[in-house]
Amino acid sequence: METYDQLEFFSSVKNTPPASVMWNLWHGCTKVSPGCMHCYVYRRDIMHGKDTSTLRKTSSFNLPVRRNRAGEYKGRYKYGPGSVFYTCFTSDFFHPEADAWRPEAWEMMRVRSDCRFYMITKRPERITQCLPEDWDDGYENVEISCTCEDQKMADRRLPVFLEIPMRHRSIIHEPLLGRIDIRKYLGTCRDRIDSVSVGGESGPEARICDYAWVLDIRQQCMDHQIPFHYHQTGARLLKDGKLYDIPRKYQQSQAKKAGIDINRY
Repeated sequence: METYDQLEFFSSVKNTPPASVMWNLWHGCTKVSPGCMHCYVYRRDIMHGKDTSTLRKTSSFNLPVRRNRAGEYKGRYKYGPGSVFYTCFTSDFFHPEADAWRPEAWEMMRVRSDCRFYMITKRPERITQCLPEDWDDGYENVEISCTCEDQKMADRRLPVFLEIPMRHRSIIHEPLLGRIDIRKYLGTCRDRIDSVSVGGESGPEARICDYAWVLDIRQQCMDHQIPFHYHQTGARLLKDGKLYDIPRKYQQSQAKKAGIDINRY
């Protein structure tokens, strides 16, 4: 395994500024539950004649440790301290076909402890066997989010997910496909959950998301004093008995306009 220079951010030379970065170090996935039915990755790959079900390492694999080759920041990391890497959003970080590549990915996260790494998984049952030897109670700079689209998936995944040692974890319900009750998990594991997020489904075949389901989850979070985020409406939103078709470019902004986020307690 390649060893990366860990002295980068102790240098007196000016570092590159922080950034928000999409880090898709491998691409491709296989569907495991109803939330995967209209996966945007599959939808995009079909347009380009690609087989999404076959995982492949990408040219962005070493993105966090790349250096600038010229200019004011020559020799510094391309993405400076404080950068946030949204990790593996066109795959699943814990997919079994990526087992051979994952140790080097953990090494890069360990070396770039000055950055944050956020990832979402539908495979919490694989997390424990895929963690690095020095994980202990988690890396301070890594947040893992488990996504649960309906009650069945919440009851299957959360009992496993919430027992895994990690410093930063969150729950995301996207695409939200029905009313979900997670009170028993919020009540017993409040100190292990950083936040809960909700979003509808996008795309031409998007299933309906009822705004009442969103508000219900928000109330559950309020009752247990856990931050809540409504980050996108989805393409088909049912609100007060009326169905709204919302173009993709407005789905995040409309969710924000709802003004129902709870950022902290």
